[in-house]
Amino acid sequence: MSEVLLEVKNLKKYFPIKDNLLKTTIGQVKAVNGVSFTINKGEAFGLAGESGSGKTTVGRTILRMNDKTEGIVKFDGVDVHSLSKKALTKLRPQMQYIFQDPYSSLNPRMRIGDAIAQPLLEHGLARKSNVREKVLELLKVCGLSDYQIDRFPHEFSGGQRQRIVIARALALNPKLIIADEPVSALDVSIQAQIINLFSDLKDEKGLSYLFISHDLSVIEHLCTRIAIMYLGNIVEIADRDELFKNPLHPYTKALLSAVPIPDPTIKRNRIILTGDIPNPANPPSGCKFHTRCPYAMDKCKEVDPIFRKISPAHEVACHLV
Repeated sequence: MSEVLLEVKNLKKYFPIKDNLLKTTIGQVKAVNGVSFTINKGEAFGLAGESGSGKTTVGRTILRMNDKTEGIVKFDGVDVHSLSKKALTKLRPQMQYIFQDPYSSLNPRMRIGDAIAQPLLEHGLARKSNVREKVLELLKVCGLSDYQIDRFPHEFSGGQRQRIVIARALALNPKLIIADEPVSALDVSIQAQIINLFSDLKDEKGLSYLFISHDLSVIEHLCTRIAIMYLGNIVEIADRDELFKNPLHPYTKALLSAVPIPDPTIKRNRIILTGDIPNPANPPSGCKFHTRCPYAMDKCKEVDPIFRKISPAHEVACHLV
């Protein structure tokens, strides 16, 4: 049986809505509203959904970049949100975050060698005498050349900058990497290179990933289990092959219908969802997807569906199943 590295249980993150005049709280944006899942050691777990579904907030709250509203986040058996600042600082090297825009996460005035060396020196994992050697090794692992160590971020392409950010994340030998849309801004050919790099690093270093993306075709290549998220909730979790062969939730079916097939002779029946994702400050009653679901019943408008296990590798929250 696989050993659990990350356990997320009933995680909630609400952001207060303030009245500009009275400075009082007049409502809550329920960005994450009761999310639960686990990630095993050495596993790549995908989190997919439209923009605004709460995926990034989940990732940031797991690493305590946001304080939780409710719920439990356990990393290697340790409750992350109960740690003191000092204890959290010690735990930080084991959990790393890769942001969507690599350029904004790099200091434009800092050479990339110094950007990668900084966390090594701050956490005592290298000395000034040997830090350059370690940085060169990381650059090589991520497909960059020695001569590039003294260059600035603006001197690199988007794909190269993403490799730099990955090298910086790997510098601290983490157990878990949360990658937030790491290839969405890259050309398709560069996307494939970065996905292959993630896959190689997983095999070589035994890394675990929480891979966040709106693109299921990208998640399919890297992840072994996938969770589908809608308006702050997970609506379906399944093994990759099971999800693509037998999607159960109407929202999952709609997302999969948008995945392109690399064969011009095959046509997929596209499911076009009407309307926009509802306001998380005022979510619909019952099933949150019923306002856009083509199969919605009266029950869907009134009763929130229970998350149920359909098979050992497949769970879903839908009255239709």
